[in-house]
Amino acid sequence: MNDQRSTAEPAAAVAVPEAVSALDEPGHGRPGRPGARRAALGPVALVVAGGLSVQFGAAVAVLLMPRAGALGVVTLRLVAAALVLLVICRPKLRGHSRADWGTVVAFGIAMGAMNTLFYQAADRIPLGAAVTLEVLGPLVLSVVVSRRLVNLVWAGVALGGVLLLSGGGFDRLDPVGAACALGAGAMWAAYIVFSARTGRRFPQADGLALAMVVAAVLSLPLGIMEAGSRLLVPSTLALGVAVAVLSSVLPYTLELMALRRLPAPTFAILMSLEPAIAATAGFLILDQALSTTDALAIALVIGASMGAVRATSRRGRMEGT
Repeated sequence: MNDQRSTAEPAAAVAVPEAVSALDEPGHGRPGRPGARRAALGPVALVVAGGLSVQFGAAVAVLLMPRAGALGVVTLRLVAAALVLLVICRPKLRGHSRADWGTVVAFGIAMGAMNTLFYQAADRIPLGAAVTLEVLGPLVLSVVVSRRLVNLVWAGVALGGVLLLSGGGFDRLDPVGAACALGAGAMWAAYIVFSARTGRRFPQADGLALAMVVAAVLSLPLGIMEAGSRLLVPSTLALGVAVAVLSSVLPYTLELMALRRLPAPTFAILMSLEPAIAATAGFLILDQALSTTDALAIALVIGASMGAVRATSRRGRMEGT
């Protein structure tokens, strides 16, 4: 998954885990004392909490769509998140090269497109299905980057899950919604690439804040065209801020805290659970029940994502020895 992801470090970890898992090292992966075990579970809880925040925020956004439309919701979310991040990060505008600005603009375009396409999908198909299709973008990127035969097997498993989810044809889901979810996945892959590049060029979360401003500015005309003055209704504004906090600000903070103590491969595996979290949020908030076939399809995609991450991280350990 939704700009759905966090700053450059966590976003890059979703598809291209580079760190060697500290949980596999002596004294880390098998802590002998209860205190050490609780310390190891702490960052895991932060990531899971971030995932819950993102997907329940997406569910709230779906509830907001009848008031502001899908494009209006994207605008409210991005503008509110941009304002919050500008206040928190206070990014410096001077001292950056033309290449730096080109990177952050590309990052913002990817972020805006990802959000726009995802909410168009969530407006047409169940949330769990939308996130399942979207997560294929990072999975494909992981397979391409790893260049390992075993990851082609995992890609095949994921494809089987997608075909099962579509019931043999995406018309069961709404073809436009399915296409938007797949497009959001492609933009998520682009987001990961430019997020990593932005993180190398800008300190802390400055690049993220500036990219969020770019995404917000690009989405603003679309939101105004669709929703107009409805964006200024106090209750709509309040829900928009809630979506921004749940889907952007809070998960960014939680994931940054977790990544200080959590290896990238472990983080990526936990991120693979997001389709299941999204399905749960859709069921609890939007009354979107899953059939047994849908649940199996989501499980296949989650399993494929986890397998690809573990295979890539295992290769990194072998090359590091």
